Amino acid sequence: MEKSLKAAKELFTGYLCGHNLRRTAERYAVLEEVYACGGHVEAETLFQELNKRYRVSRATVYNTLELLLECGVILRHRLETGPAQYERACHVQSHGHLVCTVCGKVEEFTDNRLNDLAADAGEAFRFAVEHRNLYLYGKCKRCQLKSAPTGKKSV
Repeated sequence: MEKSLKAAKELFTGYLCGHNLRRTAERYAVLEEVYACGGHVEAETLFQELNKRYRVSRATVYNTLELLLECGVILRHRLETGPAQYERACHVQSHGHLVCTVCGKVEEFTDNRLNDLAADAGEAFRFAVEHRNLYLYGKCKRCQLKSAPTGKKSV
């Protein structure tokens, strides 16, 4: 994680300098918090966590997330359930997402075939793939168990 955070900080610093934007501790704190999560995180959760250690406004968190998206160090996922979620983008293994349509839980999975699939599709359609996301929607194990018939007959 340190390697990916270091790379993200370097890219973010270059972006801020290149656009004549201030390099503030709060902006770097938002970046560090996204990378510390290790998975998906919502903006409001970021705000709550950061507010425990910094004096940071919601606007700063949301605006910084936009800057981080623009410079390519984080990704935004707009899933069918709930608010947008963010995750790190630097040095992250290619992965897909399993999204429960009942409870909204998101699980990540890795499979080397995702890289091959993206390369094959890009080649077949003469398309320069820059970024990819795979979402599979269904019911997680817990929700399947909740909705499974119990086998008891009513009298």
